[in-house]
Amino acid sequence: MKVGFVSLGCPKNQVDTEVMLHNLEKEGFEITSEDIEADVIIINTCAFIESAKRESIDSILDIAWLKKHRKLKGIVVCGCMAERYRESVLEELPEVDALVGVGSLSDIAEAVRAAYDGKKYVSFKDKEKMKLGGERIVTTPEYTAYLKVAEGCDNRCTFCAIPLIRGSFRSRPMEELVEEARELEKLGVKELNIVAQDTSRYGLDLYGEYSLAKLIRKITENTNIPWIRLLYCYPDKITDELIAEIRDNPRVQKYIDLPIQHISDRILKAMNRHGGSNVIKDAITRLRREIPGIAIRTTAIVGFPGETEEDFNELCEFIKEYRFDRFGAFTYSVEEGTPAAKMDNMVDEQTKQDRYDIIMREQLQVVIENNQKLLGKTITVLVEDYDPVSEMFYGRGYADAPEIDTKIYFTGSRRYKSGEFVNVKVTEILDYDLIGVVKPSK
Repeated sequence: MKVGFVSLGCPKNQVDTEVMLHNLEKEGFEITSEDIEADVIIINTCAFIESAKRESIDSILDIAWLKKHRKLKGIVVCGCMAERYRESVLEELPEVDALVGVGSLSDIAEAVRAAYDGKKYVSFKDKEKMKLGGERIVTTPEYTAYLKVAEGCDNRCTFCAIPLIRGSFRSRPMEELVEEARELEKLGVKELNIVAQDTSRYGLDLYGEYSLAKLIRKITENTNIPWIRLLYCYPDKITDELIAEIRDNPRVQKYIDLPIQHISDRILKAMNRHGGSNVIKDAITRLRREIPGIAIRTTAIVGFPGETEEDFNELCEFIKEYRFDRFGAFTYSVEEGTPAAKMDNMVDEQTKQDRYDIIMREQLQVVIENNQKLLGKTITVLVEDYDPVSEMFYGRGYADAPEIDTKIYFTGSRRYKSGEFVNVKVTEILDYDLIGVVKPSK
């Protein structure tokens, strides 16, 4: 039996997909990347915001076409949308044959067999008791991979459904993570991206203290992976120990993903964010003071219920003043079951979109000005691939995480391999991206 996969959403979801792929291969299934060849297709869904739900539904409907017109016999839906909406997915989308909740990923082989046989199948085990981690078939390019260090979230932001879907925060044991990092290194991984819903909280439940810095040290002691990158860290949990580890460990990229969501104290309180504007500003100031040149990525929500022009202007001024290296905005999405969905003073859709457009124009100007300072500078680049349209190679520097950040396009005197490191002198800027040429090695 041939099984195809569609993995949607965040890198944390992608890691779940990789674990399921390994479980299926171990059970004797053949994995195919060609949907048209598959007997059963698994769709690992996202349901974080409305646009993600729509993408999940559209993917299911697209795959359903193969049931009518090709050899596909079954569709299995798992992940966040399956967990959040459960049997209503089967009611609203009769094309779906099997549902697997986030606590039942170990049942994926059973679900596939049932779907192949034309039987309806549902499994929703207690997500709080699910085994975390497991062997994986890595689906990222061989030079980069994600290490998911925890599951769930305890922050309870009023706009977010993740605790409802994924449960409370649970860290994975340090020894297990170090061993997984060692296995990823054997596969050729040059960049390890550490992720969780709240990565900076790692270890509090297991060890009684924030332990991310200790985990990083253990990984660097036990592997030679040259790049380690931190994603999804929260401003209120940026400890002095973590800052020192980023500063002093040459293999930790001088980069941190630090979602703030807003800067107005009134809106932060309504969001139930831990720590107000002073905590956010203090974390950024400490990071920049102790780690010169650190690239900070952040995100913010515009149009949260009750957000006034004054609140929005405060956010815009903050973005201009603090000049983030990387910044992404989202328009607020009403998520049923969350406290924010019941709030008064909803902002209309047009105003949300207008505010999004304004703040992203402000950020583009910041990025262009920041990039102009890089002209003539040399950046170490992790080579990703060759772009035949521009006839250039491209990759990423320390300030760019995979998939979400910018690219550095470059030319040189030879063909460069994916996963290779080269030194690129920046010669031009192209909005968010950079263009350069490889400096000959001495």
